[in-house]
Amino acid sequence: MTLSSLIIASCVTPTDPILSQAIAKGPFADNYVHRHVREFISSEAGGNDGFGFPFLLLAVSLLRYAGAPATAASLEDFDLARGMPDALGSSGVGRFGGGTEEALKHWFVEGVLYMVMMGFGYGALVGYGSRKILNISLVRQWVCNECYMIFPVGIALFIIGTCGCVGSDETLACFIAGNALNWDGRYLHETEARHDSFNPGIETLLNFGAFMYLGAVMPWETFQMPKVTGITVSRLMGLGLFVLLFRRIPAILMTYRFMPKVCNNWREALFLGYFGPIGLGAISYVETARKLFPEPGESDKEINNLTLSMVPVVYWLVFFSIIIHGVSVPVLSFIYKVIHVKPIIDNPVEIVILSENEPLPNNSELKPERHSAIVHNRFSRMEPVTVEHRSFRNTLHPDDADAIRRGDEGWPLPEHEDFPRDSESDSTRKHDVVETEIKHIV
Repeated sequence: MTLSSLIIASCVTPTDPILSQAIAKGPFADNYVHRHVREFISSEAGGNDGFGFPFLLLAVSLLRYAGAPATAASLEDFDLARGMPDALGSSGVGRFGGGTEEALKHWFVEGVLYMVMMGFGYGALVGYGSRKILNISLVRQWVCNECYMIFPVGIALFIIGTCGCVGSDETLACFIAGNALNWDGRYLHETEARHDSFNPGIETLLNFGAFMYLGAVMPWETFQMPKVTGITVSRLMGLGLFVLLFRRIPAILMTYRFMPKVCNNWREALFLGYFGPIGLGAISYVETARKLFPEPGESDKEINNLTLSMVPVVYWLVFFSIIIHGVSVPVLSFIYKVIHVKPIIDNPVEIVILSENEPLPNNSELKPERHSAIVHNRFSRMEPVTVEHRSFRNTLHPDDADAIRRGDEGWPLPEHEDFPRDSESDSTRKHDVVETEIKHIV
C-alpha cells in the first residue's frame, strides 16, 4: 500500500497554474502581497505542474515492475501481465515484474528522458525559435497587433498537438516555451505598452472555465462509500486538513532562509506554504495514472484498491483546496482592513488611463493632470527604466510625447471634451504609446 499512497501523493504535489492566478493576482494580492512572492507563486505553479510528473512516473514504475512475492499464487495476489511489451506508458496493464532495477531503468529512460527532458528541450526550442522570429517580425513591422497578442496561444496549441503525438509532457513544454518566448523581457514589455487586454481575458476565461469544469466532473457519489472503499466524508475532511497543514507549510518554513530572494521573513514563507492550491494539475495526473492500470476489479488486490480510491481522494482534495483557499482570500482581506494594514507602496509604475469610464487599477492613485495613474506593487513587469515610450512604431512622435505629458492632446481630461487636431496624421497617433515606466516617483 506504500506505493499506492505514493501515487496518490504525487498526484496532489503540483501547485495548480490556473487556480494559483486567483491568489497571485486580484485586489488582495495587489494591495497586501509583495510582488516577488506573487511572481514566485505563479512561476512555481507553472514549473512544478510539469516537473512533478517524474514523481508520479517513479511511483507507477515501482508498482508496475515490482517483483512477485513468494506468497503470490493467484491473480488476486499479483496481476502479472504476459505476452505484451513492457512499456511504462502501456495502458490498462497491471504489472510486468522484474524488480526495482528494472523499474528504475524504465523510469529513467521512458519517464525522465523521453517524457520530461524531451518535453523540456522541445519547449525551449520552440520558444527560442519563436522569440527570434517574432522579434525580427516586430522590428520589420511584419506582424499586426492582433496576431502579436494571440501568438502565445498559437504556440501553446501547436506544442500540445505535437507533444501529444509523441507522448512527451506537453504541460512542461508549454511552460518552458513561454519562458523562452519572454526570456529577454521584450514580449512582456511590448504587450504592456500596447495595453494588452486579450491575454488577461483568456486568463480570466480559463479561471472560470476551470472552476466550471471541476464542478461538472466532480464524482460526488464516491465521497461516501464506506462498504466499498472505506472512504467517508469525515475521513476526507481529516485528510484535507492534514494535507493543508503538512503538504507545504513545514518544508517552506524550514527552508525559506535559503531563499532570500523569494521570502524575506517567516510571514511570507507561511503565505507561500499555505497558498498552494490543488487543481487541474492533480486531475490530469490522476486521470493519467488511472488509464495506466486496469479497470477496478480486473487486477490484483493492491491495484484494485488503488484504482477505486485514488479518484475520489484526489478529486476531494481539489474540491477542498478550492473551497479553503477561495474563502481564505476574502477573509484575510476583511481582517487586514479591520486592523488597518496599509497597502504596499513600492515599485511605482505610471500608466495612461485609456477611458474616463475605465476603473482604476488596484493599489493605484489617479493623476488627473496627466490623465494617468500610479500603480504600486504591480504584478510581473520589466525592471523600470528612466523614461521609455513604446508604440506600434517603437517610438513616439516628439509632439505627441509632449502632448501626453501636458494632458492636452489625444487623451482629453474630464474638463476638455474635444481638441482641435492639426492634421490627419495626428489622429493616427492617438492610440500610440500608452505606458511609461519610471524609476522614482516623488
